[in-house]
Amino acid sequence: MTQRPYVLLSVAMSVDGYIDDATDRRLLLSNDADFDRVDEVRAGVDAILVGANTIRRDNPRLLVRSAARREKRVARGLPESPVKVTLTGRGDLDRDARFFTTGQVEKIVYAASPAADRTREQLAGVASVVDAGDPLDLNTVLADLAARGIRRLMVEGGGAIHTRFLTAGLVDEIHLVIAPFFVGDPAAPRFVGNGAFPHHASHQMELAEARQLGDVVLLRYLLN
Repeated sequence: MTQRPYVLLSVAMSVDGYIDDATDRRLLLSNDADFDRVDEVRAGVDAILVGANTIRRDNPRLLVRSAARREKRVARGLPESPVKVTLTGRGDLDRDARFFTTGQVEKIVYAASPAADRTREQLAGVASVVDAGDPLDLNTVLADLAARGIRRLMVEGGGAIHTRFLTAGLVDEIHLVIAPFFVGDPAAPRFVGNGAFPHHASHQMELAEARQLGDVVLLRYLLN
């Protein structure tokens, strides 16, 4: 097996499996206690990965929020926050997005071959752009991250990214937070799409933890 980082997939969803609604406003699926837990997990990884559509839709910063956790990372010889990573098939990323403008950390964009040169020109000076094949190959991405010293990778979505990692059997652990409500809108994005998943009724994941955090519940599954 190609050397790769340990992959931790983190997601919050409604009871009926949606990770957002179809409006322009971000749907909060968590609470302060869980946001703090996620911040702690972020502080313990080497890189955080989201898809390009998540950058366009949510404009995330992907930084460690707690000053104490940032100080601990620096004391260990690490940057204040993990490396930021994204995947794109067509490029078309805004260099002014908070993914690129916030945090004194490395930003890496893995682009499909047809979009690699154009993306490199668009993001010159704000991110490293790596040609990841045509179609974009996750094994190439993970091998390159491992070569850069990334040992623990946190994948934070969205649904297409979750589906690709899970169907490829490249996830070691899932942190699944369930909010106590329904969305019920077929136009809204879901946790995963259709696909052939290695873990099914005859090959189940291992439930390592179930924890209540106020009005949400965390389910932690081990896959490999």
